[in-house]
Amino acid sequence: MTHQTSFAVLKPIDHARLAYDPMTPVRCLAAVPPWVPFALFMAALAWPTMALAQSGEAVRPFNALWRWSSFIVLNGFLFNILISFLCLLIGTLVGVVLGLGQVSLSRPVRAFSWFITQLFRNSPWLVLLFIVMLAFPFEVTIFGQPYFIPAWTKAVVGLSLPIMANISEIVRGAIKSVPDTQWEAAEALAFTRRQTMWRIILPQCFKRMIPPWMNWYAILTMATPLVSILGVEEVVNLTRQAIVAEQNRPELLMPFYGFVLLLFFAYCYPIARLTLSLERRFAVKL
Repeated sequence: MTHQTSFAVLKPIDHARLAYDPMTPVRCLAAVPPWVPFALFMAALAWPTMALAQSGEAVRPFNALWRWSSFIVLNGFLFNILISFLCLLIGTLVGVVLGLGQVSLSRPVRAFSWFITQLFRNSPWLVLLFIVMLAFPFEVTIFGQPYFIPAWTKAVVGLSLPIMANISEIVRGAIKSVPDTQWEAAEALAFTRRQTMWRIILPQCFKRMIPPWMNWYAILTMATPLVSILGVEEVVNLTRQAIVAEQNRPELLMPFYGFVLLLFFAYCYPIARLTLSLERRFAVKL
C-alpha cells in the first residue's frame, strides 16, 4: 500500500550513479605510475645512443641535452608556468563574475552570462588563440606614444577565455549544489540576497570549487605549448631552437622533447594527485 505525504522524503541513494566517476584528463594523469614518464625518458635517451654506438658519437645526445637543459628550463618552461599563472588569475577573476551572473535574479544578466560561458566553454582553444592573434593590433598609440603588444600578451588573453568560461561553470555548479534549505533558512532570518550569498552560500562553495579549479589549472599548464603557434618563445619553441643550433640532428628529437615531456609531468603530476586528495577530503558525505 502506497502512502502519500506532503513532507519532504529522502529518496534511496542511487549507488550506481555515485559509483560512476568520469575520467577527466587530470584523473588520467594521476592514474599514471610515476616511473612511467621516467622510463620513457630513459628510452628516449637510449634510442640515439644505440643508433650511434657504431659511429663513436653515442655521448652526443647526452652532452647536447646537458648543455641546453638550463636554457630550456629557465627561459622556456618557467615562462610556460608564468603564462599559466596569469591565465588562471584572469580567468578566475572574470569567471567568478560570470558564475555569479548565471545565478543572478536579473534575467538579462543571467542570459548574457550564460551565453558568454557557453560560447567560450565550447570553442576550440587553438581557434580562440588564432582569433585573438588576428583581432588584437600589434601596437597601440596612447597620447601619441606607440606601445608594442607582445605575442605572449595575446596568448594570455586567448587562453584566459576558455578558462574563464569553465571557472564560471564551476562557480555556478558549486552554488547550485548548496541545498535549497540554506537559502530558505537565510530568508527566514531576514538575510538579504547579498548577505545570503557572501556569508552563507559562498563559504560553503569554496571547498567544493578548489578541486575542479586545480583540475583546470593542470589542464591549462599542459595546454600552454599551444602558444608556440603565436611565436611565443616558450619551452617548445626554445627546444626547437636548441635542436636547430645543434645542426638539426634527428637523433636529438626524442631526448630533447622527452625532456620537455618529463618537465610537464614532474610539474603537473603532484597537482593531479593533490586534486584527487582534495576531492576525497571535500566530498559531500551522504
